[in-house]
Amino acid sequence: QICVVFSEELKGWCRAVIKSIMYCTDHYQTECFLVDYAKYIFVKSKDIRVALEAFMQIPYRAKKCRLYRTKPVTLRIDFCEDTAKIVPAKRWDSAATRYFQNLLK
Repeated sequence: QICVVFSEELKGWCRAVIKSIMYCTDHYQTECFLVDYAKYIFVKSKDIRVALEAFMQIPYRAKKCRLYRTKPVTLRIDFCEDTAKIVPAKRWDSAATRYFQNLLK
């Protein structure tokens, strides 16, 4: 269910899906996924409201997606043979992540 939460960072009300609720010392805190900004934030339970129907009619600006079977690669340089090859990697390194983000843009 979509609700409306107040984001301190964005200084405004945003549509969100509640992912989890936890108790912190004197209040409840919820982890929310902002559907228009594609990011997760934590908000206090007092900053959650029921969304008005007119607010829900606006199309979402972001879509949650996954990259099925996309594997990380890295550049392996052999200085002796003066060659460079793209080879599979075990995890995404920062250069590969930046390169992938530039491709998406």
